[in-house]
Amino acid sequence: MVAVTAVVSAGPGWLSARRLIPGALVARRMACGFSRRDVAALVKLSPREVFLYEEGLRAPSPIQMERLADAVGCRPDELIDIELGRETLADLRFAVGLRLIDAAELVGRSRVVRDLGVSAETLSALECGESISGQGWDDPVVTGRLLASLAKIYGVPTRMVLDAWMRTRPTEPAPLVEAPGRGGPSRSAVAAWASLNERQRVYLGEIMRDDRMTATEMWMRRLQRLPVPRASEWRRLPLALKAAQAQTGYTRLQERLRRRGVHDPGTGGTVHALARRGLVVVTEDVIDHPVAGEVVRVLVEITRRGRAAARAGLDEPADVDHQPHLLSEWLWGVLVRVAAAEPEGLPEDRLAGRSLFFLGVGYRNAVGGPPSRGLIESVPVLAAGGTHVEEFRWRLTDLGRHHVVSFADLYRHRYPRVDCAGLEGLVV
Repeated sequence: MVAVTAVVSAGPGWLSARRLIPGALVARRMACGFSRRDVAALVKLSPREVFLYEEGLRAPSPIQMERLADAVGCRPDELIDIELGRETLADLRFAVGLRLIDAAELVGRSRVVRDLGVSAETLSALECGESISGQGWDDPVVTGRLLASLAKIYGVPTRMVLDAWMRTRPTEPAPLVEAPGRGGPSRSAVAAWASLNERQRVYLGEIMRDDRMTATEMWMRRLQRLPVPRASEWRRLPLALKAAQAQTGYTRLQERLRRRGVHDPGTGGTVHALARRGLVVVTEDVIDHPVAGEVVRVLVEITRRGRAAARAGLDEPADVDHQPHLLSEWLWGVLVRVAAAEPEGLPEDRLAGRSLFFLGVGYRNAVGGPPSRGLIESVPVLAAGGTHVEEFRWRLTDLGRHHVVSFADLYRHRYPRVDCAGLEGLVV
C-alpha cells in the first residue's frame, strides 16, 4: 500500500494534509472489529471516503483525522506519518485535529496573549516561518507566553512546542519560556502581608515586581551572551539617590511608585519599616552621577520572606523558572559529547542507554509518552566509493545545533561540572 500526500484547501481553516502511516487506519479498524461501513457511520463519511483514506488516495483534514482516530480508539498522531523528534508547529496542531481558525480562537481566550491579536492568518504565518509584524511579536517574553498557551491547547509539554518552534523558525531568537512555581502561600507569608499598612504594601509589591523584571533582564542577557553580574549584585535594586531630583531624575522603582500615587523620595520610614520586619534589606553606596557628581544611592533587596509575603498578598505566582526547557545535567553532557564530535559524528556504539529515548530522532521516552527532543540522529557513513553503509554515527540535527548555539552559555552557568571543551567550533 502506498501513501501519498494530498493538499486540501489553503484557506485559513486548513493546512496541507498530513500523510497517513501506511496501513495504520486499517489495522486500527480491524482491531476494533469494525467494517469500513461502521467507521463511515461513526465519522459521518461515506464508506468510499474511508477506503480512500485507508489506501492513501486522499488525506483527511484535521477535523476528519480527529474523528477517524476517535472512531478507532487512538490518538490522531498515531495515524499520521510524522517522524518522532521532527515535529513542526503545524504537526502539533494537526495531531490534535485543529484547524487554524479553531486554534486561533482558543489562543484568543488566553488573557496573557490576547494583546498579540492572534488570528488564523498569523498562526499560518507562524507555522510557515514567515515574519510577523505587530506589537509583541518581536518580544521573546511575549512569544514565550504564546508558546505556553499553544502547549496547553495541543496537550503537549511546553518543551515540545519550543522545539517545534525552533525547527519552524530557526533564524529567530528562541522564545522565553517560563514555568511558574507551585504551591500556595504559607500562613506566615499571609500574616506578614496582613501586618502591613496600605503604603507599605504598595512599596513591597513594586519592589517584588521590579526584582522579577530585573531577573528576566538577566535571563535575556545570558541568552544574548552578554556579561551578567552576580545575583548578589543585581538583586540590590536602586531605590533612590540622595540628591536633588531635578539633577538626578527618578529611579525605575521611584517611577513605579509614582504611578501608584507614592511621591516621596523613597528614603523615609516606609522602606525601613519593611526592613525591620525582615521583608527587605536596605543598603547604601556611592556612585559618580554624570550631573550631580558623587551621590549616595539607596539600594533595596527583597528577602525570601518579603517575596513570599508580596506573592501571598497580591495573589501572584511564585517566581518563574526561566529555563524549564533545558536538558538535565546528564542529557546535556551526552549532547556535548555528540556536539564535540562534529562534523564526523560519534560512533554509534559510543552512545547507548536511555539517553537516546530523550534525545534521538525516532525515539519516544515512554510508551504513549511524548517523543524525544530530536536533537541528535543516527546517520549512515558510506564506504569509499559509496558501495555500502560502513557504519552509523550520531550527529546533531539542525535543531540540536540550534539548541547548543542558543543555550550553551546558560548550560555552562547551570552545569559548571560538564566539560564543554570541543564546542568552540559551534559556539563563538
